[in-house]
Amino acid sequence: RKLSRMGKKQKGNNAGLEATFIGRSKCLKLLQVTIKDFRRLCILKGIYPREPRGRIPGNKKGQTFYHIKDIKALAHEPLLESFREFRAFLKKIRRAAGRNEKDEAKRKNVVCPSYTLHHLVRERYPRFADALGDLDDALTLTFLFAALPSEHNIKAKVSNSAKSLASAWGAYCATAGCVTKSFISVKGIYMEASIQGVPIRWVIPHSFTQFMPNDVDYRVMTTFFEFYETLLNFVLFKLYNDLGVRYPLPKVEAGSEVKGSTSAILSSNLKSLRNALDSSSSAMTAIVSDSIKEGDDENTQSSSTAKKSKGEKKKQKKLLDSVDKALQDLPQESDDDDDDDDDEKMDVAGPLKDALENMSEEQAKTSLPSGDAELDDDAIKRRRLFHGLTFFLSREIPRGYVELISLAFGARVGWEGSDSPIAADDPSITHHIVDRPKLPSSYGKLPKSREFVQPQWIFDCSNFMFLLPVAKYNVGVTLPPHLSPWVDDEEEGYKPAYAEEIERLKNGETVDPATADDDDGDESIADEPAETIDQPDQDDDEEDEDASEEDDSDSEPEKPISKKEKKKRAKEKEERKRQREEEEAHTLAKSMMSRKAAHLYGRMQHGLAKKKAKIDKLSSRREELEITKEKDALGRTPSKQKVDRLKKERKTIEDEYADTGGSMKRSKKRRSHG
Repeated sequence: RKLSRMGKKQKGNNAGLEATFIGRSKCLKLLQVTIKDFRRLCILKGIYPREPRGRIPGNKKGQTFYHIKDIKALAHEPLLESFREFRAFLKKIRRAAGRNEKDEAKRKNVVCPSYTLHHLVRERYPRFADALGDLDDALTLTFLFAALPSEHNIKAKVSNSAKSLASAWGAYCATAGCVTKSFISVKGIYMEASIQGVPIRWVIPHSFTQFMPNDVDYRVMTTFFEFYETLLNFVLFKLYNDLGVRYPLPKVEAGSEVKGSTSAILSSNLKSLRNALDSSSSAMTAIVSDSIKEGDDENTQSSSTAKKSKGEKKKQKKLLDSVDKALQDLPQESDDDDDDDDDEKMDVAGPLKDALENMSEEQAKTSLPSGDAELDDDAIKRRRLFHGLTFFLSREIPRGYVELISLAFGARVGWEGSDSPIAADDPSITHHIVDRPKLPSSYGKLPKSREFVQPQWIFDCSNFMFLLPVAKYNVGVTLPPHLSPWVDDEEEGYKPAYAEEIERLKNGETVDPATADDDDGDESIADEPAETIDQPDQDDDEEDEDASEEDDSDSEPEKPISKKEKKKRAKEKEERKRQREEEEAHTLAKSMMSRKAAHLYGRMQHGLAKKKAKIDKLSSRREELEITKEKDALGRTPSKQKVDRLKKERKTIEDEYADTGGSMKRSKKRRSHG
């Protein structure tokens, strides 16, 4: 009876942390797979190691643990059976090859087992917003594989697939106008797009020859890309379907350019997407195939543009009627002075401005493909930034991401090449993008109506949503600082000088590019009196004494203090009194705190003081640069001025020390080796 009451004896490691968290070797035994297949399953399924809270099971420090529920989910995964079938298939192929039965091996190779990852995408991302939120890593890895060479463990099939996916994504972002921010850094070009309210950020590597390190496991990266490829195909199918275009797009030859270049694939995808949008009016689009001749393409495009032009004419007619109505509503001129005063009070430019804004907004809307999706107001604003401008990219400009940003913000883009839609000597070109120290002599034959600017101008204009003056971005000019669009100046507590200058330009103030830095220096000098308000009364008395001494030396009578000056001094005195009272109240409140609250408050104040010290350091550096960035009257640079100043100070010290009978010069004595 006593034994039955005690119950059945439990086996070890069947309850508690030892049963909940198991090691990798035990997982391999439960699943009966190799470590290679187990790693692939975990990556594709989205299962990662877990760290137990509290104590470590079995006191096994440094070991990798997995949750038992994750392993049970892997045991029912259909991919596990596919991996086992593929392993059995490889055994048959090796056996046939070992027996020198080549025909049998070829026959069996045709029926190689295959698998898909579609069910995993639907399982891990039940909603489309979830898939959009997890595209950051997918796009970064895809653009990385598109830039890597096809060698070592990276096959050409993987590189080509990555290039086509990256180009299809770029074509959609450029057509839909969803690119919001961009930034050039040492690691690459950071880009951000907003799709259905979800921000997506990725990195595009620079167009250099990539170094392939040997300590990187490319098989793990390839496994991640295998899943991301399926995920991106799902997302792109949905996005293109919203535009009314069938995905994937037909492959178009890249002309005389290299077929494998990313920019050529991007331009071909853009061309196919435009053709599909022009010739489609429903969700399922009959896209022009590769077998159709160029003449048929031109006929279909002309017919589609003819249909489109009728609708555009109706819209333009409505807009012109609204402008005429606005002009008729304007008050007529009169000769009387009273009437002129009344006209000045009335808002004359209001109706005309609204009509013109409606015209530009309608033009931006027509350039955006709507499909089944609703037009975004932010996308329309972005589309209006470069609307009506034409950019021509020089051959040294990396065409991929520069073309993507320019098209996303409404510009027309051409480049040096036979497949460019715009010729180099086209008079409609407004900006010629050049990244050289000086313009070549051959550019002198081009029309004079264009501006030659560096590519940073496009990035800064798109980040600040404002057309900046091109004077600071001319060829051969030292560029202004390239500010990150993801830094919140209000949260950081410090605003760079160039950001303040752009803010003034946005507000309609005229800023001379040559004297913009001097204005910043004047602002820093003008802010100094505000800081001296907090000084004690003694400083004010000393200043009054100095002023009285100067007045006495000049033998001028003292001027009576005005009422404004008395009011100003009274306000300053009240401000100092209020600050002293606040400090006393603050000290009293701190003394009434508990030890825990006081410790927490001290940590908060420490963080605020650290942030303030960082801001003060940036401000002091900025003031030093503003003071010493220009040459002096003798033409010396700031570094030369510093060297001369240090030499002069040292010579003064040496002269003072020489008067005492000593010398600061080192005596050259030979050491005797004994």
